Amino acid sequence: MKYPVKWLNDYVDINISPVELADALTLSGSKVEEVILTGDEISNVVTGKITKIERHPDAEKLVVCAVDINKEEPIQIVTAATNMKEQDIVPVALHGSTLHGGLKIKKGKLRGVVSNGMFCSEDELGIAGDEPVHGLLIMPEDTPIGVDIKSVLPLESAIIDFEITSNRADCFSIIGMARETAATLGTSYKMPNLEYTIKDNTDITDTYKVEVKSPLCRRYMAKGISNIKIEPSPQWMQERLLEADVRPINNIVDITNFVMLELGQPLHAFDARDIESNTIVVEEGKDGEKFTTLDGEERSLDSSMLCIKDGDKTIGLAGVMGGLNSEVKEDTTMIILESANFNGLNIRNTSKKLNLRTEASGKFEKDLDPNLCELAVKRVCALVEELGAGTVMAGEIDIYNEVKNPHTLTVDFKWINKFLGSRISPIDMKKYLDGLDLFTEIEGDNLVVTCPTFRSDLNIKEDVAEEVARIHGYNNFESTLATCEAEKSGKSEKQKLEDRVINALIGSGYNQSISYSFVSNKIFDKLLIPADSCLRDVVEIRNPLGEDFKVMRTTTISSMMESLSRNYVKSNEYAMLFEIGKVYIKNEDETQLPEERNILTIGMYGAGDYLELKGVVENVLASLGIENAGFVRESENPTFHPGKTAALKLRNKVSGVIGEIHPDVSENYGIDTRCFIAELNLDMLFECAKSDRRYKALPKFPAVTRDMAILVDDTVLVQEIEDTIKKQGGGILESANLFDVYKGSQIPEGKKSIAYALVYRHSDRTLTDADVNKVHDKILKSLEHKLGAELR
Repeated sequence: MKYPVKWLNDYVDINISPVELADALTLSGSKVEEVILTGDEISNVVTGKITKIERHPDAEKLVVCAVDINKEEPIQIVTAATNMKEQDIVPVALHGSTLHGGLKIKKGKLRGVVSNGMFCSEDELGIAGDEPVHGLLIMPEDTPIGVDIKSVLPLESAIIDFEITSNRADCFSIIGMARETAATLGTSYKMPNLEYTIKDNTDITDTYKVEVKSPLCRRYMAKGISNIKIEPSPQWMQERLLEADVRPINNIVDITNFVMLELGQPLHAFDARDIESNTIVVEEGKDGEKFTTLDGEERSLDSSMLCIKDGDKTIGLAGVMGGLNSEVKEDTTMIILESANFNGLNIRNTSKKLNLRTEASGKFEKDLDPNLCELAVKRVCALVEELGAGTVMAGEIDIYNEVKNPHTLTVDFKWINKFLGSRISPIDMKKYLDGLDLFTEIEGDNLVVTCPTFRSDLNIKEDVAEEVARIHGYNNFESTLATCEAEKSGKSEKQKLEDRVINALIGSGYNQSISYSFVSNKIFDKLLIPADSCLRDVVEIRNPLGEDFKVMRTTTISSMMESLSRNYVKSNEYAMLFEIGKVYIKNEDETQLPEERNILTIGMYGAGDYLELKGVVENVLASLGIENAGFVRESENPTFHPGKTAALKLRNKVSGVIGEIHPDVSENYGIDTRCFIAELNLDMLFECAKSDRRYKALPKFPAVTRDMAILVDDTVLVQEIEDTIKKQGGGILESANLFDVYKGSQIPEGKKSIAYALVYRHSDRTLTDADVNKVHDKILKSLEHKLGAELR
């Protein structure tokens, strides 16, 4: 919002420059967007009287003027203007002058005749406003001659544009910012004149009545003003409105706009002739109702929009804009002044639905103080009397069912100093708060603060501390180091486990990636996920960033494939990535938040095969101290290659999947090479992790190594063989390492040769051949019995 400094200066004594004022207000918590200075570039422009006008000898459209600028001799100006006459007083830009926009003026010749400068219009002086300008600026007859134009015209102005937060509705007004200015500068401000005289004893309540039928209207005041004289508002008022970007219309409309900007309370004036039922009704509109607003646009209303009605006829959109059917006209002789308070949310919704945002709706959205209504009525009446625009009538209608009163907050000033890290005396605190009209009493160690109704943002002791801090000046606080009183700090157990996983993967040569949790519904088709899969039951985003971010993901494989695809398109020969992210499983009760699962995703291409990825997964499991993890064949997952995929099982629960991506899926992502991905439930991994690692002494006794090669059916899994070996190895089998898998001409059809190196060791003594043979034979017999194995 833009605040003219001259207007502020009407209520508070400002003895510093506009730039210094902007800096001071910024330090006290009012953020300044811009300081706009105008008119200061205009120089060497004076007032002059045209004493003689003659035709130019060689140009039909030019005239030569003799101009008295209160020097020894008149000067000569050549111009094409036609709206002046002899004895008119006009602004004259002399040789070497500068006009609005930095335009430089020098003397010269026009068609052979010397011109010592030029006459000026409102455009050249920067005061034209929105209306087109035709001709020179003709000044009043009593304007002194030969004086600087700035001494007779208000050319120099300063406007400060503030960004006001929505919780400070009181600052969306000149008086509100004058209060902030006075508190910042340590001075006082004054309220505008609210005094007026009732000269028409006709009581409005005898003729008119108001019915409020909706709780969305918290207060409604109506005041009658008779003997209206519609004419232009005075120059000083027009200047104030123009500086605030409001176009002057006529004295009545200008007064309501002026008071709205001055006090922050929107107002509206109805032509009394157009309230035919003599009853103003405040209630919701009707669905499909058509209504023409003051801007001449016909709008379609609905039952959620609060309306002002003349009986059953709508004459205004509450808090947004009045109707064309009740506007103030040139022949208006009596008005009904409306000053009301409406529900801010309803006004915002109405404004959005109609795509109609006004100065009034912007203020009502901030939830205004209902007690402003009475002040605004008094101020309008005072201005009407001051400008001779009408006669204030007796009586007023005021429907105010739930009166809003000031509230108090009691705060220990010692607590404020501790909270702020300051040493401000309670006397100074009281001075700061009193300057903001937060009238304060000191009672022992406490400050008892009376918060006026226009400060609804003050509700807790921290709010009071903030007021003290900003008026004291944030720049006046000493810089101190932050202190921490926490008894224990550091990473949580989960964070430590996550660090182990990250270190294991980085140590395996992988790079961490991050992707969005928002995905498109199209990913399920690209991953070949069936239509009836539970993965398609997703949480939808109400306000998505776009089509590609419409739902919350239920699998991270698509995100990893996107990352691998991006690397492949960039012609990277290989990619080795991992991501720790979340999937979101929809809750059956849609009123509840979805279940969030932490997922570890590992992906690669061009850097190995399935066994390489399996080894990386085993590194992760080892980093977490997880033992007895199992890998079982997985052929039902359509996203993966049916013969090259396994499920990870921990404590007999499926905890993830690992394998080669189906070629059709890779093709869907534009990758023409084999891709391998592991998607692991990180929460389940952490449940099985062992945080306490204990030192194990190196073995004191030698090991005995035996190699074993067996023939088994091609359908027998290596995992089954290893499980049998470990189960029968007893307490002396230290390890069983696969070192050869062979198929060939020497092996029968449908068979394969599996070779293991078995290591036996006892922790308390040296093993004998008899000890080892007993266990070794037991393993062989079990393999033969369970899996049909034959020793080669």
